[in-house]
Amino acid sequence: MITRYSRPEMVAIWSAESKFRIWFEIEAHATEALARLGVVPQSAADALWAWWATKPAIDVAAIDAIEAVTKHDVIAFLTWVAEQVGEEARFMHQGMTSSDVLDTCLAVQLAMATDILLADMDALLAAIKKRAMEHKFTPTIGRSHGIHAEPVTFGFKLAQAYAEFDRCRQRLVAARAEIATCAISGAVGTFANIDPRVEAHVAAKMGLVAEPISTQVIPRDRHAMYFAVLGVVASSVERLATEVRHLQRTEVLEAEEYFAPGQKGSSAMPHKRNPVLTENLTGLARLVRSAVTPAMENVALWHERDISHSSVERGIAPDATVTLDFALARLTGVVDKLLIYPERMAKNLHRMGGLIHSQRVLLALTQAGVSREDSYRIVQRNAMKVWESDGALQLRDLLGADPDVSARLSPAQLDGLFTLDHHFARIDAIFDRVFGAG
Repeated sequence: MITRYSRPEMVAIWSAESKFRIWFEIEAHATEALARLGVVPQSAADALWAWWATKPAIDVAAIDAIEAVTKHDVIAFLTWVAEQVGEEARFMHQGMTSSDVLDTCLAVQLAMATDILLADMDALLAAIKKRAMEHKFTPTIGRSHGIHAEPVTFGFKLAQAYAEFDRCRQRLVAARAEIATCAISGAVGTFANIDPRVEAHVAAKMGLVAEPISTQVIPRDRHAMYFAVLGVVASSVERLATEVRHLQRTEVLEAEEYFAPGQKGSSAMPHKRNPVLTENLTGLARLVRSAVTPAMENVALWHERDISHSSVERGIAPDATVTLDFALARLTGVVDKLLIYPERMAKNLHRMGGLIHSQRVLLALTQAGVSREDSYRIVQRNAMKVWESDGALQLRDLLGADPDVSARLSPAQLDGLFTLDHHFARIDAIFDRVFGAG
């Protein structure tokens, strides 16, 4: 985790103290269930919860010192708790293995992290929707291959982003369900030394569901799916960030990031206003996606378990969730404060002498009885003159003077093909599909 790209609430989930508190709750709930089953005395569970009720500080340094000797983090933790609780603590961890604690804790942490990401997504969706409605009918040029294509509206562009992030939100919900499983099944998952009812009890208390079948660990295909979803979300972040970066180019300048009073764009060039936030988001998306391949590679563990996945997850779980949390919040700010220039959009829209209406003329000629091949040839030969003039010539004028066109289309019909209203006639219907009617 890098402090520069971190937010406190998400970082707190991954702190050592937070981890140890979750570990304790797992152990205490398991001891409580074991007591109800008569495996350990009720006094053991009572002693654990009585100590916990004092709201004890977790001495991370002391636990780390024990681990320096034991070379085992869970044993170090159990040893430290026993020192605090006393004799009754010997009944903790009955029939359990370390991964029962570690994997269940990771599930809790990822579920908590996803709840934050879902809240981030809701804020982003709200910001996008607000700006989409604001510019629902603001004309701008649609581009394919970076080249002028046909007119769209800026609200339409944002509605696309809204639909994409709405899908991302649904994926996050599914990913949370996928990852939020509990395993308290013992050394190789057979429940040989612990009753499955203990697992069910811990799962219910920790807000998880019981893993149907585990080995020594929860199957890592779940984690692979989870981090793959984070990678997809990051890619959607990058897609919208890249759109803003392109629109802010000097030659385009249809929209740009908010430039705050006192902000500086370059140490050398005082005139610069650079898209630094969206460039940053592009980089952050790469970092989040870098977790996907290691998560996939963690699926194929040896037999019932090895620890090759452990070091990977200690890195990618906090890094990916913290980074994506920051990225979503930053993107929300970019959208909310985005400077949008309708006049520049209109200027760019009309820059190429009406070429954006070429398809309408092509279709009109075919409707008037000209073959598609001949229609394409007629329109293209005039369009290329406009292109080569860099928009100095007007496609409408050239077509009006072309006898092959005037023989089929009247001046009034031709004029009617060079209007924007036609392109926006179904924007309301599209918005209804994206945002819901009404």
